[in-house]
Amino acid sequence: MFAFPRILSALLTGVLFLAMIASSATPARASFTFEDEQKLGKEFYEKLETNKLLIHDPRVDRYISDIGNRIVKQSPVSIFEFRFSVIDSNAINAFATPGGYVYLNRGLITLVEDESELAGVLAHEIAHVNARHIADIIAKSQKVSIATVAAVLAGAFLGGGGDLSAAVTSFSVAAGTSMNLRYSRQHEEEADRIGMAYLADTGYDPKGMLDFLRIMRRYQFYSNSIPSYFLTHPGTDERIRYLDGLLQTTHTRKGRESIIGNLKRIQVSLLLRSRNPEAVAKELAEELKKNPNDVDILYGLAVSQERTGAVAASLENFHRAIGLAPQDEDIVRELGIAYFKSGKTREAVTYLNRALSLDDDNPRTILYLGMAYSALGDYRAAIALYARLDVTQIEDPDLLYNMAVAYGKANQPVESHYYFGLHFKKKNKWDSALFHFKEALKLVPEQSDWGRRIGKEIEELSKTKKDGPPPGSRGPLGR
Repeated sequence: MFAFPRILSALLTGVLFLAMIASSATPARASFTFEDEQKLGKEFYEKLETNKLLIHDPRVDRYISDIGNRIVKQSPVSIFEFRFSVIDSNAINAFATPGGYVYLNRGLITLVEDESELAGVLAHEIAHVNARHIADIIAKSQKVSIATVAAVLAGAFLGGGGDLSAAVTSFSVAAGTSMNLRYSRQHEEEADRIGMAYLADTGYDPKGMLDFLRIMRRYQFYSNSIPSYFLTHPGTDERIRYLDGLLQTTHTRKGRESIIGNLKRIQVSLLLRSRNPEAVAKELAEELKKNPNDVDILYGLAVSQERTGAVAASLENFHRAIGLAPQDEDIVRELGIAYFKSGKTREAVTYLNRALSLDDDNPRTILYLGMAYSALGDYRAAIALYARLDVTQIEDPDLLYNMAVAYGKANQPVESHYYFGLHFKKKNKWDSALFHFKEALKLVPEQSDWGRRIGKEIEELSKTKKDGPPPGSRGPLGR
């Protein structure tokens, strides 16, 4: 396990989130039906998505979903199609909403010591959904709208223990009802009992559920702060005693600590999303002292050092890692990127081509290899690679600028104007963006594929100029 995160911050923009939720006025019936649960869960998810509060990393998504779906298969009463997501927040929390939506905060995933503990958290949340605990609370409450319920959910699960508490609880929609959606001790006991059975039936060590709660207690002791998980899942001391009793009497057979595997690489990937690479580098350097040949820690340390500008140390640790794992595509790719950023372009091409041979579909490898070829003046090779990219996944305007230059050098003005337009759009320089999109449109038939694509950008940008920009976003290629 990594050292406990040193910077706890609620990254969720709660007021904006709740304001968007409040736009719905669909009434909730007194008996909260299966259809109501699905609608509430979907609306809550869409608001998180709209505000770019969810992490979309294919590897992380696949890992969490694999664990969650294994557990769901052991649940004979599942009436929902479950969806597992990671919230981009250091706050240590996990929760589920009606309709089968389960959320883990980034901070919680980096805290667990093994996969069975993470599986225990997921099993507990799946049990809450299957037992319809929130639906039961809503059904017993006053008649309110779906929007109000969603706002109260946001107050209970997103505001607890973080800087957003005051903003969420003072928001008019949430404050306008006396509904309390926090779990009762009986709810937690039932979710623990059912969840531990799921965990054991899936093949995980059921002790993982208890171990996680003990980590939380230890975390609180060292940090002098109350993790969000304690506030949204009350009665921790009682839960620890109850789970211990189940282990002694019911689930006595030891299972596996890991089934999917590769938890530490997932944790490193999430840790590297921190906005403070200096703190990450310091944390991983301490971990490396205890585990000097740990490839995942070396990889994470090298990446974080590169981001702080410690290029020599970064390259040294990359080479140490690649010596231990020469076929590790992540390490090979990030070493190539480190060489590119340090101006050693030919070395970058060597390692990025090697990374491409290990995974010929990784968009980050393709993008940086294209830029490396462009830096060497091989624009044809660069644009052949760029043509393979999904441009919607590129968020860094400087990367789009480099692509525009390459197309210009290769005498492809339509693509050059288009990517310049995207570059300026990301920079919120809308007049410049519109100029390039309109210049590109002059060069193609309006009903062609390019014409429709460019026309859509012009239409959306014109609307943005009039109404204002949508919530800010970040993407995997722009990091």
